[in-house]
Amino acid sequence: MTGRESDGGSRSGPEPGVTRDSGPARDPSTGAERVDLVVEGGLVVTMDAARRVLADATVAVRDGMVVAVGPSADLAGQFVATARLDARRRVVVPGLVNAHLHVSTEPITRGVVPDDTSFEENVFGWLSPLAAALGEEDERLSAQLGAAECLRSGTTCFLDAGTGWHLDAVVDGLGEAGIRAQVGRRTWDRPATPEKFRQTTSQAVANLTDALDRHGAGAATDGRVRATAILVGHTTCTDDLWRAARSLADEHRVGLSFHMSPAPGDARQFLAETGERPVVHLDRLGVLGDDVVLVHGVHLDDEEVRLLGERGCSVAHCPTTALKVAYGVSQVGRMPELVAAGANLCIGTDGANAANAADLYRAAYLVAGLWKDARRDPSVFPAAEVFAMATRGGARALGLDHEIGSIEVGKRADLVLHDRDRPEWTPLHDVANQLVYSADGRSVHTVLVDGRIVVDAGRLVTVDEERLYAAAEVAARRVLGRLGRRPVGRWPERGAP
Repeated sequence: MTGRESDGGSRSGPEPGVTRDSGPARDPSTGAERVDLVVEGGLVVTMDAARRVLADATVAVRDGMVVAVGPSADLAGQFVATARLDARRRVVVPGLVNAHLHVSTEPITRGVVPDDTSFEENVFGWLSPLAAALGEEDERLSAQLGAAECLRSGTTCFLDAGTGWHLDAVVDGLGEAGIRAQVGRRTWDRPATPEKFRQTTSQAVANLTDALDRHGAGAATDGRVRATAILVGHTTCTDDLWRAARSLADEHRVGLSFHMSPAPGDARQFLAETGERPVVHLDRLGVLGDDVVLVHGVHLDDEEVRLLGERGCSVAHCPTTALKVAYGVSQVGRMPELVAAGANLCIGTDGANAANAADLYRAAYLVAGLWKDARRDPSVFPAAEVFAMATRGGARALGLDHEIGSIEVGKRADLVLHDRDRPEWTPLHDVANQLVYSADGRSVHTVLVDGRIVVDAGRLVTVDEERLYAAAEVAARRVLGRLGRRPVGRWPERGAP
């Protein structure tokens, strides 16, 4: 199984001051380094191993990579840049990493599912039929809508929950939006409905293999959008499919992600069918490893917590969904214990009919507050630790800790600039507290992925937002028409389209 570094995969050490790469291209007339972009004058939250915060700092970018970061005074005059970005009155942070997002099957049906449905009704009565009703263009639009929400709120990378059926269209749409992502097919081999998603074990394995063969290298988008091994999880997979997915993940050197135990039903069924709880059974099958992202993980016992920690698994905590769908997370959840056991806790926003929002800052706020209250201990999950979960923790979960998650030399230039000239940023004393408790995606001003500006002045520049929103509205009505359902509003509405 793929080995992972335990704390962010930093290539540059925690030495103070300026860090820079070797072998720079230089301007022959001045001797200055040639770079594509200089981001200068910002308050840079590096999230490096030393957690340095640099006031009035400069980040130099060449070929999509960070080649230098340090105080602006120390780097002045050392670069000939094609472009310069004024980051004064900006807080510069690494792009956030969303460890679980239903990007292609939910954004264009956001909020359709009533908020008083049970977990079973939510998933099998609404979400699966909705996913089956989407066509190719619907999934592409939905993926772009989800990407737009992520980028505009500071998330530059996400792990998909598994798209519906049209993976090529989703990869194309995400590539155009400019986001970084790991995606896959909706894969299971047990449920017989919806009929569109019915798969035998051999068909499910073939679908996984096809996705990894054609999109594993991410050639269509220069590596930003890559296929990974994704199963629906829960109780939807036979042991043969679990083993095959593990084998394919090893063969293609990618991660393996799946839902498990948000509600008690998964454990009950595993116990009834195998005599073992889910995590114990998956460990016996050889599924667990440090490249596994188990999503939710609310209803776990002591042995399952121990195993997830010992195997170095990541657990994608989706607090907004847990509260909205009433998983009982504050009563039975074991997130602090998972961290203590050695698991990598990362944060996800789940679906647009569960959490209903992809702003990872909102989810991070809940992680910081929820567990303090649940344990009645204000020292649990301090803001600095939670922000690390949303950056370094997510990067580690996706096996990208050597590429993203911090602002360091040798890593990709995925940067988010927050506008400080806003009430929630004034005054600024403790930047970690501000990021987790005060700010959210509304203060995001500029976003870069691979050193390319994809959000400028709060607007997505890679796609036409107005056209996207208009097309998504039409697609949403089209999908609900196919399904024969209408939103169940609690308030009477007249003249609605």
